[in-house]
Amino acid sequence: MSRSLEIKLIESGIAVSQADGAPPIETPWFVRAIQAFSGWLAALFLLGFIGMGAVFLLDSSVASAILGLVLIGGAYALLRQAQSDFLEHLALAASLAGQMLVAWALASVLGTTLGWDSAGLWWALLALQVVLALIMPSLTHRTFSAFAACLAFYLAMVETASAPTMAGGLVLLGLTALWLNEFRWPAHVRQLEALGYGLLLGLLAIQSVGYFGQSLLLGRYFVGSGLDWLEPWAGDALGLLALLLLLRLLFRRHAHGAEPGMRVAAYTAVLLLALLSLQAHGLSHGAVVVALGFAIGHRGVMGFGGLLLLLSITSYYYWLDASLLAKAMTLFALGLLLLAIRWALQRRWRAGASVAVEEGADA
Repeated sequence: MSRSLEIKLIESGIAVSQADGAPPIETPWFVRAIQAFSGWLAALFLLGFIGMGAVFLLDSSVASAILGLVLIGGAYALLRQAQSDFLEHLALAASLAGQMLVAWALASVLGTTLGWDSAGLWWALLALQVVLALIMPSLTHRTFSAFAACLAFYLAMVETASAPTMAGGLVLLGLTALWLNEFRWPAHVRQLEALGYGLLLGLLAIQSVGYFGQSLLLGRYFVGSGLDWLEPWAGDALGLLALLLLLRLLFRRHAHGAEPGMRVAAYTAVLLLALLSLQAHGLSHGAVVVALGFAIGHRGVMGFGGLLLLLSITSYYYWLDASLLAKAMTLFALGLLLLAIRWALQRRWRAGASVAVEEGADA
């Protein structure tokens, strides 16, 4: 490597090593899977022995909370030193056990059970999961905690305001802001990506149960109180708001290449999507995630968006409040809209690429 190239790489923040040693050999996926399974198996036996010896602690909320916090603290210390999948998943299992003990203690202190109003419990668990998602030194744990935080937030919104789709819309706004700013802090890209995957999984779970008309607590159907008069329009409105914020940020980043006609076409597509969402609720969420993955060039995010779109279309197809003709026309219009957007983007890219080539040739 030439000295000038090395200096340019260092100035760009890219670490350069002159070591001639062989690159480290990555562990095969099946070996890592066996190690993870071994960690969970060992954790189950260990926690089983602890549970048999400390079952009397469940009678005391203070003792349960202390033991749960000790397990979470031990998991944190183990994760900081973990160098293998076995130790990481062993610590993850211990942390989950500690979280369940803390939840049990919170339920006892707040005087709530799963059979009646438990909004305070879900808000408290949401705060716990947010803290764990931010501090735990494990990408797997961060993803799980972000996912659990979404579920706790969903249940809290259901119990507090009977607004399940509003919860999904707020989660969508959060994950849109997170994925759009993941490279703002280069040292924490992987941690932010783990949180983003957790939010995507949470949104997928919220959308899945929302189409069945009941909460995640089986048998607990939505009650008509609070902000239920906003359902399901609130979730669609928040999804469209996330899409508008995404377009605004993209136009700001590429202001030199964003023609007025392109802006008009984009906002017209948003308006048409809003009209379609009046019939097929949830389409806006899948469209936002697809557009988000397309904007940041992330195939995984686009895949999640495709699943959300497929889920909303399937739910709409089996919706009994609309005729087959109305559903067919709505889906036909949606297909034309997506094809038109794809055609416009491809045409705009080709034009931009031609301009870039001409400018390079002139230079």
